[in-house]
Amino acid sequence: MAASRKTPPDLLDTLIQSWPDALSGQRHLELALSGGMDSVVLLDLLCRWRDERGGPAVSAVHVHHGLSRHADDWVAACRRWCDQRAVPLRVVHAQVSAGGGESLEAEARKARYQAFADSAQPLIALAHHADDQSETVLLQVLRGGGTRALAAMPALRSWHGKQLWRPLLKVGRKTLAAYAAERNLDWVEDDSNADTEHFLRNFLRHDVLGLLRQRQPALDKQLARLAQRMADAAVMVDTLAAMDLAQVQRGRELDVPALLALPEARQRHVLLAWLEQLNLHSLPTPEALHNWLLQVQTASAASQPLLEYRTLVLLRYRQRLLALPRIAAGQEWPPCAVVGHDQMFPHGELRWQRGAGGLPAQWQGRVLEWLQRSGGEKLPLKVGRKPLKTLFQDGGVPPQLRLDWPLLADDDGELLAVPSLGVSARHAVDGDDGWWPQWQPTGIVSQQ
Repeated sequence: MAASRKTPPDLLDTLIQSWPDALSGQRHLELALSGGMDSVVLLDLLCRWRDERGGPAVSAVHVHHGLSRHADDWVAACRRWCDQRAVPLRVVHAQVSAGGGESLEAEARKARYQAFADSAQPLIALAHHADDQSETVLLQVLRGGGTRALAAMPALRSWHGKQLWRPLLKVGRKTLAAYAAERNLDWVEDDSNADTEHFLRNFLRHDVLGLLRQRQPALDKQLARLAQRMADAAVMVDTLAAMDLAQVQRGRELDVPALLALPEARQRHVLLAWLEQLNLHSLPTPEALHNWLLQVQTASAASQPLLEYRTLVLLRYRQRLLALPRIAAGQEWPPCAVVGHDQMFPHGELRWQRGAGGLPAQWQGRVLEWLQRSGGEKLPLKVGRKPLKTLFQDGGVPPQLRLDWPLLADDDGELLAVPSLGVSARHAVDGDDGWWPQWQPTGIVSQQ
């Protein structure tokens, strides 16, 4: 009597068991449907969960990158599969720059994630599986990634106000293929997936990982274990960096002596945490950040080491570190300033506060002019007239910010105030109800 073949567990049970407690109460999700085998399997599983077990409602999004001559056919196939299952489908036509290799892959990924960010649903289901996870870990190893990068893809991630859920992350490609065959599913094949010359991920998938699995059968489990350890390490690093940042941060700036009192590795992580807190998405490379930190460590208090990286400027001035996005030159000021009226600019914010020594309270609503710097300007104070250069030095304003610091004048061109630094003694009031202009730089104007 022939031995009966053991029936593999139904992937539907695996899917339901992977539903995180953090998602309890979610009644609708949107599936990222590429049309490939993995996303078609997930579409089938989610619809079975909906129909057989009372799972959440399902909709789908397909991103048309326009990079393949088959792209329109893929849209038609996705529509057909969704119509068969009563799943609403959203098709997003993305404009992807016609670069090549890894840069093209990165641009396509950016377009997909923008489509996820634009979704009306708070929960996005992604069909990444265990083989994808192994490929991602190895890619990050080859690219010299840190703990976050080596943590690869989490099963659940909060991202831009959305929840990204990967229920198949512990399921291998062979298991998905067996399920697809059993369910008679069909799917599309992306012709670019066979390009091992231009895409490193494809090279790993087709030429490397198979050989590694022959030598190391538990490879995928070990890489998944590595990713989990790196995820734990990343949490601990981020926690320590946040604690250190709280000790050295002064508003939007960092205190240099407090920063340099930390061990060097913690200094680097504090800088990264600080930049992320400021929402500066174009971050320096680890090498550039390390070299700049060496300059900060060895510079005198009067020197001004700069790090310029794409749209970002890191600046040390005296005992402070500043991080500002670089703004293109040629920014125009509005026609006028109005006392008591806050104004936003591409590179800063003008705010008005009440306080002693400010401009007269009855000037509220008065229109003031912007004074263009020509050199030699002086502000009348109670004792003499102080040159602007001295005011900036006394106020700790870095030279890189002085040329675009606003100056307020009357119709005759008389200097009335240098925001945040001083008000003309000719007009300053003694009471506490005067108007003080305050200037907060949020960018540095490029002089190139």
